[in-house]
Amino acid sequence: MLEQLIPFLTASILLTISPGPDIIYVLVRGMANGSKYGIVTALGLVSGILIHTSLVAFGVSVIIKNSPVLFMLIKIFGAVYLFYLAYQVFKSDPKIAFSAEGLQDKSLFALYRQGFIMNVLNPKVTIYFLAFFPGFLWEPSGNTIFQFYILGFLFMLQAFLIFSGVAVMAGKISTYLKKHPNSGLILKWVQVVVFLLIAFLILV
Repeated sequence: MLEQLIPFLTASILLTISPGPDIIYVLVRGMANGSKYGIVTALGLVSGILIHTSLVAFGVSVIIKNSPVLFMLIKIFGAVYLFYLAYQVFKSDPKIAFSAEGLQDKSLFALYRQGFIMNVLNPKVTIYFLAFFPGFLWEPSGNTIFQFYILGFLFMLQAFLIFSGVAVMAGKISTYLKKHPNSGLILKWVQVVVFLLIAFLILV
């Protein structure tokens, strides 16, 4: 079992720390709202992994992979949600993002929900897990559903720890930004660009 889990964790960590939509999203959220909000966002993102793990474990992901129409519909739905988030940031006042009132009005649950939905609506995660997880099953002839969930929880744990570290680092950056109000406008557009970029990455 350990002979499979150690290389699995190594590969998972390398995947998580590589530049990608999720880690960039946590970084931007941490910079905009502080470490606590970045960590909650990270928790939402890794919670979505449960859905992808379940799809792989129960074979639904095979249907998605073999149905181009369904795959495209999921991608479009995910991209539309990200475009909506970009629009919401575009309409916001950049000064509010760095005020104490703005932080108090932010809903932790809303950030958790955004992270969760972003992850769930990215079908590439399911397809990647479908290709990635089976190679690390330590007993293919045994209870594969149980093994898939063990791999899924391990992936969630390491991803949450890494994302939380990024959020804490981003929070320290936000302390500097809050002392320079003009940075709010720059960060506002960074968030818009990040959401649009992730949406385009999902589509293409």
